[in-house]
Amino acid sequence: MCCPELVRSIPAASTRADDRHDAALAVPPEAVGRLRRVCDLTHALTPDFPVFPAYRPFRSTRLFSVEANGFSAGEVAYAEHTGTHLDAPAHFFADGATADVLPVGRFVAPLAVISIAERAAKDEDALLTVDDLAQWERRHGRIPAGAVVALHSGWEARLDQPGRFLNADAMGVMHAPGFSREAAEFLAHERDVAGAATDTLSLDFGPSLSYDAHRVLLGSGRYGLENVASLDRVPPSGAVIVVGAPKHAGGTGGPARLLALY
Repeated sequence: MCCPELVRSIPAASTRADDRHDAALAVPPEAVGRLRRVCDLTHALTPDFPVFPAYRPFRSTRLFSVEANGFSAGEVAYAEHTGTHLDAPAHFFADGATADVLPVGRFVAPLAVISIAERAAKDEDALLTVDDLAQWERRHGRIPAGAVVALHSGWEARLDQPGRFLNADAMGVMHAPGFSREAAEFLAHERDVAGAATDTLSLDFGPSLSYDAHRVLLGSGRYGLENVASLDRVPPSGAVIVVGAPKHAGGTGGPARLLALY
């Protein structure tokens, strides 16, 4: 999914106070000049892409064709939390910010990728811990202000067998890695992150019924990114993520196009 295109420019930052529409970048200006590659972190939406059991799969209908109508157009339908997508605070909180009003200054952000893939290969319910965050910081420095912290578990390798991606046991309980509550609290209260991301279906580990990572991170005004692709193709530090977030009024989230620049 990675492409060798040169990154020629990024728009200059704005000084407007209302960063829901126009805002300064969180990325240091000196970092912009070093960016040379683009990697797509987005899975294509298809009817086969696994979704949380409460949702219906993605649907696409061809309405017009070039042969019959002189132009081609279709209609798509999907739950907000389908494919590679964003979770807004409103996903878990009635008074939380909806996707359309999240500040745009948080959608271009430093990307910190923390891999627990080796551990997840042995423990399907592995958690990203505060110790994992501390180890990352010992190697790469403090998590940058305004960063998106991404959990890489290697889970996307299971997508060729969607049942293994959902990974439900005989009782219907799903199993997959996620953020621990303590790690979520550390990111929400000890570091000024824009959001958190994961290559699994949920920020929380599969069996969770309390959704602690969602509640802590979204409850502090951060956003979540789920079903993120190709985290193994970008460096653990130094990349920038561009979040093409959904903007339908009142949205609790929605499919997003994610690009990593590095």
